[in-house]
Amino acid sequence: MHKFLIVLPLLAMAAPLQAKDAKDVLMPEDPEAAAFQSAVGYADAVIAGDKIYLSGVIVTPEPGESDLKPAFTRAFERIGRTLERAGVGWDEVVDLTSYHTDLQGSINEMVEVKSLYIRAPFPAWTAIGISALYEADGVVEIKVVAQRGE
Repeated sequence: MHKFLIVLPLLAMAAPLQAKDAKDVLMPEDPEAAAFQSAVGYADAVIAGDKIYLSGVIVTPEPGESDLKPAFTRAFERIGRTLERAGVGWDEVVDLTSYHTDLQGSINEMVEVKSLYIRAPFPAWTAIGISALYEADGVVEIKVVAQRGE
């Protein structure tokens, strides 16, 4: 019982939570994509202080594509456009997480395309094998976090 009495005053001294400002929430520029994301309830990115959190971008091959490089290129281009809208670039990416429905079958092509955008000094990267993505024909989802410099 006494432990709770000590913790509550410490919580009260913590910094207050700040609500997101609409100008710091980046929605898609495409009206159809914006309508979908509004209906589902997520943004392309949220700027919180010096950090920019991007929602995952799903890598989806188009019919007839024999390898994943074009799909990865589209995904990295979309991420790059969102970073640019947030006022940063690939050099400010500090964390990358990729979710793969076939990790071994997609990792080499991801590395090949990723290397065109991300150069040393490298961000942290975690690649995770999963069973499914939100989009049934998606094979990888890529999520990044960027940090503004001084």
